Amino acid sequence: MFRSRPGRTRTVTTAFLAAASLMLTLGACGVDPLTPQEARAEAGSDDKAGDGARRVDCAEVKCIALTFDAGPGEDTPHLLDVLKEKQVPATFFLLGSKHVDRYPDVVRRIASEGHEVANHTWSHRILTDLDESEVREELARTQDAIEKITGHRPTLMRPPQGRTDGTVSDVSRELGLAQVLWSITAKDYSTTDSALIRQRVLENAHRDGIILLHDIYDGTVPAVPSIIDELKRRGFTFVTVPELLAPGKAEPGEVYRPERD
Repeated sequence: MFRSRPGRTRTVTTAFLAAASLMLTLGACGVDPLTPQEARAEAGSDDKAGDGARRVDCAEVKCIALTFDAGPGEDTPHLLDVLKEKQVPATFFLLGSKHVDRYPDVVRRIASEGHEVANHTWSHRILTDLDESEVREELARTQDAIEKITGHRPTLMRPPQGRTDGTVSDVSRELGLAQVLWSITAKDYSTTDSALIRQRVLENAHRDGIILLHDIYDGTVPAVPSIIDELKRRGFTFVTVPELLAPGKAEPGEVYRPERD
């Protein structure tokens, strides 16, 4: 169960506990994920479609993407301080209800400091349990809210628990959203132990990996500085998800998931 400081509201339910089982039958749902390597290869060496302003070449550099789900929350400003100090870009998959609408200044800061702002639905409903109109509502409402704050509509989304299917893909394509899954998770929804969160990330870190963390849980943000320091020591370069795919570009409706080593 979730552990929280007194008076702290948790808006994401225990549905996160199922996130550990990302080995979904995506193929059976008609969804065939692409790896970052495949996205880069499809673009070709001369393609400039990638969105990464730094133009990091992840075909040559040992890249890893740090991503945060279900915020922003009260700890997100401190997280942004850490990322700024360590000059690390991240990708934030933001939740609409009681997050984007509660912390608009934080959303604005995430964007202004060069991080990728992405969509994690409005209320964290499992999209594969919904009909097409409900999926559209969950995604479009968050798109509108983020655009109102930042002036830009996200191009990436992460389905809650990583659950997707053909309907979700079709609606995502319609809304201009690519789907981004992950390959490294600390299961930080199940512990407040920052040392354990750090250990789980570092044990599973790999080239072209996408790390899933949540900036709404008590143990997570305190673990981030040492995670960054150790991965840098191991020779990793931190990138946003668009930079990880560059010179490819995340295509609306497609699903991107790294292969584990």
